[in-house]
Amino acid sequence: MRRIFLFDESSLNSSSSDQSSASQFTTTNTEKSLNSSSNDLPSASKFTNFSSGQASGTQDDYAGIFEDCPGLNPSDERVVELQCAIRENCEALMQDPERALVMAEALHGESDNVPFMQSIVDDLIQNGVSGEAFQEGLKLMGQTASSPLDQFEIVPLIPMNIGNFYFSFTNPSLFMLLTLSFFLLLIHFVTKKGGGNLVPNAWQSLVELLYDFVLNLVKEQIGGLSGNVKQMFFPCILVTFLFLLFCNLQGMIPYSFTVTSHFLITLALSFSIFIGITIVAFQRHGLHFFSFFLPAGVPLPLAPFLVLLELISYCFRGLSLGIRLFANMMAGHSLVKILSGFAWTMLCMNEILYFIGALGPLFIVLALTGLELGVAILQAYVFTILICIYLNDAINLH
Repeated sequence: MRRIFLFDESSLNSSSSDQSSASQFTTTNTEKSLNSSSNDLPSASKFTNFSSGQASGTQDDYAGIFEDCPGLNPSDERVVELQCAIRENCEALMQDPERALVMAEALHGESDNVPFMQSIVDDLIQNGVSGEAFQEGLKLMGQTASSPLDQFEIVPLIPMNIGNFYFSFTNPSLFMLLTLSFFLLLIHFVTKKGGGNLVPNAWQSLVELLYDFVLNLVKEQIGGLSGNVKQMFFPCILVTFLFLLFCNLQGMIPYSFTVTSHFLITLALSFSIFIGITIVAFQRHGLHFFSFFLPAGVPLPLAPFLVLLELISYCFRGLSLGIRLFANMMAGHSLVKILSGFAWTMLCMNEILYFIGALGPLFIVLALTGLELGVAILQAYVFTILICIYLNDAINLH
């Protein structure tokens, strides 16, 4: 049973009788304030006077409040009521429902001691943020291990609500804007004054390398078209590759945000490109594009079955593009976070054996960081080459 205050919790039941309902407690003069701030909790003003260690009255005093719910255990119902009261008071003090819920759960833990939980409610009401319960709750929250998924939390930076629609400027919006601005400014400053310097510097060489890489990728994967026609699709593919590459690499910076780790963003990107490729296919082939779903030489009895399979496979292309990128980035970052926290905890131990033992996880974290860096580059390449393959299918069919 969790103890929050400095007093011994066993003293709460020191004057209990031998009967089963003998958890006794004293009524103090804070009855009005407690009832008003705890959503009219029944008998919420009854709590133990810990300064004197005395108690009076029994749990039967509030047993009658559950007459409308026969069959319920009054003690269990009372525990639920007090848990709700702790949460509501924490929320009123913190003005943050999520953190208030974490603090409330940390405060009452798994305790079912009614006077003990009542004392927490009383302390929150009487002393507020300066009380022992609130301060102890903050300590317990700080000691709670953070989840590896906390790094993917979306935080509204500029809240904006228009009617029932939510248009807040969030941290993913900020990092996408930073990514877009960075590589656009990079290309602008590198290619100014008629194409850059005659002898390229390091930045200009990097941009030219990325440009040639994507251009060769388009030329190799999209066949049956002249060079001029291929150039029509090259800007879209280049921007997509650079955006994903910079987003993935930016996520490797500590305390940054990995935009591509959110399924909604990768799904929106993949579906928009998939719809664009389908439009290109209909523009070039019209209704003849449906022949793509029926390979040549297929026996007629198998045709309906194969058409259905090909149609499902084609529609899942847009979904698989987004899932592949999201799953790889999220899984890699979560694994690095877990092992980093494990290694850091061992390094902070004041024993030489823990320090030596932490070298193994530390080296694994360094290796995983390098692997994650390679995955960040590889996933941008895979996303881009699949776009080229799908575009080639839409243009050349079979």
